[in-house]
Amino acid sequence: MVFLDFEQPLEKLYEQLEKIKQVGEEGEVDVEPMIKELENLIRNKRKEIYSNLTGWQKVQLSRHPERPYTLFYIRNMCKKFQELHGDRCFKDDKAIVGGLANLDGQNVVILGHQKGVNTKMRQYRNFGMANPEGYRKALRLMKLAERFNLPIVCLIDTPGAFPGLEAEERGQAEAIARNLFEMAQLKVPVVCVVIGEGASGGAIGIGLGDRVYMLENTWYSVISPESCSSILWRSWDYKEQAAEALKLTADHMYEFGLIDGIIREPLGGAHTAPEEMAKLLKRQIKKALSELMEMSPEDRIDARINKYASMGVFERAIESVDEEDDQGA
Repeated sequence: MVFLDFEQPLEKLYEQLEKIKQVGEEGEVDVEPMIKELENLIRNKRKEIYSNLTGWQKVQLSRHPERPYTLFYIRNMCKKFQELHGDRCFKDDKAIVGGLANLDGQNVVILGHQKGVNTKMRQYRNFGMANPEGYRKALRLMKLAERFNLPIVCLIDTPGAFPGLEAEERGQAEAIARNLFEMAQLKVPVVCVVIGEGASGGAIGIGLGDRVYMLENTWYSVISPESCSSILWRSWDYKEQAAEALKLTADHMYEFGLIDGIIREPLGGAHTAPEEMAKLLKRQIKKALSELMEMSPEDRIDARINKYASMGVFERAIESVDEEDDQGA
């Protein structure tokens, strides 16, 4: 198990638990009462730690190396999955995966960011940072879904769109903007879920939907805490303050009306019980799709556009001009 810095008390308890189990195996001693006592202590300590996580701690959890990624959820939620490749323009971007799937009898097109489960695979997947061809592949799959009247499921987990020179040369901003334009008008239901990191245009490029959800320990923001800290304070040392100031957690996003709901994770995070997390995610997706499929395409599009048009807060300032001053001028 990998423990984060704020989980150090748990790490010590797990070390004690392993030692007691080892003593019981080697010495043929009945250590069951001690094991149960430690397991209860671990459970209570975990509840204490996770009952009041800071924004930065949730960012850390969203990046946990053992956290399940898109392909894990696809394989655990769908009976069948046929991956489709390429954007028919440049090449196949490995940072975004997608294809045709069967979700408990409902055929869907499912796609999302894929980071990679080890160092070699993370390099292969470019750490989940998509190039323009990745977003064009995603759009190709979404238009395919529309053609065959299939619902769309998007799983978001990226530190951002790839910022390299070659990505800009091939039209990174245009590819993301085109996706937003097209997704707003899709005639089929679109359900989006932030399963890890939701950073900037890299996330929103496949994140415009009828229903948008976030897992409990994820974040969604225009900029990462580290980048925000480096801009405002010229150093990454203030990333914790930046995370609090950005208000990027699922609770904040729901409070602001930017998402439609929060999917609770197993105690300790999705990585502690990935199969259970896949069941919870699947249940919410199926519920959302059943609600959306009862609506007509026209009603869905109108509701989708109105939803995004109503986001944000603004005030209109009316400048009052004194009549005498106005005449004197």
